[in-house]
Amino acid sequence: MLLTCVRMERKKLRHSCLWLAFLVIPVIPAFMGAGNYMQNLGVLRSEWYSLWTQCSLFYSNFFYGPLIALYCAYIWRVEHLNGNWNRLMTMPVPVADIFLSKLVLALGCTVFLQLWMWILFIVSGKAVGLSGMPPAVILCWLLRGSVGGMVTAALQLLLSMVIRSFAVPIALALLGSVMGLMLSNGGFGLFWPYSLMLMGMNANKDTDMLEHMFGFGASVALFFLLFVFAGIRYLQKEDVRAA
Repeated sequence: MLLTCVRMERKKLRHSCLWLAFLVIPVIPAFMGAGNYMQNLGVLRSEWYSLWTQCSLFYSNFFYGPLIALYCAYIWRVEHLNGNWNRLMTMPVPVADIFLSKLVLALGCTVFLQLWMWILFIVSGKAVGLSGMPPAVILCWLLRGSVGGMVTAALQLLLSMVIRSFAVPIALALLGSVMGLMLSNGGFGLFWPYSLMLMGMNANKDTDMLEHMFGFGASVALFFLLFVFAGIRYLQKEDVRAA
């Protein structure tokens, strides 16, 4: 049943323009990061690692979380319009499969964004004159960031389900990401869900900030399971809505 729900969700998105936003918007932090790198060549001397500090500074704090939120808001927007919520609640489908099918697509979004950012990072590096290819560890940081992004996806899916406004969850993701930077710099990142994607991708750092992976993995698992459980539980208790 879950696979059937996933296919249904994909059909709903078939004619959307989300793919265009995901292709175009990440170009902005890549461009900004490259520009900032070129303006600070006297200080930034670690080439690919230095470029990463600049690109990830903009991307992780202002774009990655809101883009995930945009995706989650869009896939719930359909259900919040034209009485679709009531049809959803009366479908002969387990509510867990409804939430999890949307979550599967949102998780795919987090990985896609990171892989696309990797390509843009390489292009940016070549544009500013860096030789060779970036270290493979930076790709590992990006993929690790997508693990942290899973928590953001689960949380934003929950928020977009509960909050019928399209824009509010996206604004919350932006605010949460900015707070995530401050908290991670203060040593409290593991206790704030939006910090995990920043810490995972080693944002604005040229050396790995995650010396102890166990704490990161435990925090990701705890938050992820909490938000998934809360989302499924909400659907189980929710009923049809008056028009």
